[in-house]
Amino acid sequence: MGVKDYETIVSMVAEAAKTAKPGDWIQGRGWHQEKWDHVPTPDVEGFPLHTALSAVSPNNPVVLTHASGHASFANAKAMDLAGITRATPNPPGGEILKDQAGNPIGVFRETAQGLIGAALDKWQKAKTPDEIMADRRKEIDLAIDESLTKGITSFQDAGASFETIDLYKQYVTEGKMGVRLWVMVRQPNDLLRQKLAAYKVVGMGDNRLTVAAIKVTADGALGSRGAWMLEPYSDSPGSTGLSTTPIESITETAKIAMANGVQLCIHCIGDRANREVLNVYEAAFKANPDKKDNRWRIEHAQHLNAADIPRFGQLGVKRAEEGAYAWQKLMKSGAIVSNGTDTPVEAIDPIPNFYALVTRKTTDGTVFYGDQKMTRAEALKAYTYNAAFAAKEEALKGSLTAGKLADVTVLSKDIMTVPDDEILSAEVAYTIVGGKVMYQRP
Repeated sequence: MGVKDYETIVSMVAEAAKTAKPGDWIQGRGWHQEKWDHVPTPDVEGFPLHTALSAVSPNNPVVLTHASGHASFANAKAMDLAGITRATPNPPGGEILKDQAGNPIGVFRETAQGLIGAALDKWQKAKTPDEIMADRRKEIDLAIDESLTKGITSFQDAGASFETIDLYKQYVTEGKMGVRLWVMVRQPNDLLRQKLAAYKVVGMGDNRLTVAAIKVTADGALGSRGAWMLEPYSDSPGSTGLSTTPIESITETAKIAMANGVQLCIHCIGDRANREVLNVYEAAFKANPDKKDNRWRIEHAQHLNAADIPRFGQLGVKRAEEGAYAWQKLMKSGAIVSNGTDTPVEAIDPIPNFYALVTRKTTDGTVFYGDQKMTRAEALKAYTYNAAFAAKEEALKGSLTAGKLADVTVLSKDIMTVPDDEILSAEVAYTIVGGKVMYQRP
């Protein structure tokens, strides 16, 4: 994140390759081609070719994930280990980006990332069980610390495997879960049928862990040209994005969610994806009129067709996560809008996100559809009470009320009253979870 151009990324990889053992994978995440100050040459749709990356790391496979998580960039060594050639076909719901000569440039969109991921996974699984567990625990420890230093007391994990949930349970049992986790299960339908009922848990370990939702991804992201749209992209007229999970499969997942009494949370960026998923939700609700208060969610709801906006309120669908362009229109439809930074797509710090909610200012200071900005009260509620409501936890969290969990974040400035331009300088002074100070600013 934060690099100004592709050349800087190549330099970073070159430095990593100097100390990496031959064969070790070099990994990174956070690049976004539209945030670079110039388009690299040569390019395909603004994406660079792998040539420079391959030159600085000939003996180490490299995979660099797009900020959105919906595309990856790989060097020649990684593609060779994955068996990628010009003849490799696109997998369903994915694309191997190629140049005019038909050669892979190193960019893998959506499900095509799995082709590189399989080779990476093979290398990771060659480690000893102790090494694998040490890596996984380090990841969780870092995530807990980062959350607490940024004032996060509860984290909604948008997609964990049953294996990861087992490790979360160990952390809770060991008393090491420093934040509260609300987890969506991301697994294939066959595994959900087999295991979901046994894994569903609400409020484990003094409300440190709840597993009561399913996560599905209906389309990709804008930055990778993977968001499923009703009309073609203006800069890629041959594409309307990608349906990353067949609607038939999502329909089946909806049946599993209903049968197990859990929430269904589906990633939808494009207007076509939002419409298709709203159709699935509407059919599921009509087929189960006895099931009330489902609180099924659409994560992002970023680009909506005007005709679909009223349906959010009518169906009682919650709109969650970052980047919605039509906040006021959604709220006026009766939809509950909750908010979050969608880390690791963006940094976890909620202060810049709060600032964006109330100003809708871009980095250059221009205001993006200012009529859709939230008041400070609306923004605070979206980040606290509404987020708790979207997880069916408003009786426990979301407001400073007697009888609720004593989770409190203390800031250095009152972001409800300071001038707009002072919001971004507010810092976390204390993070308190369950009445215990878990972080104090030095």
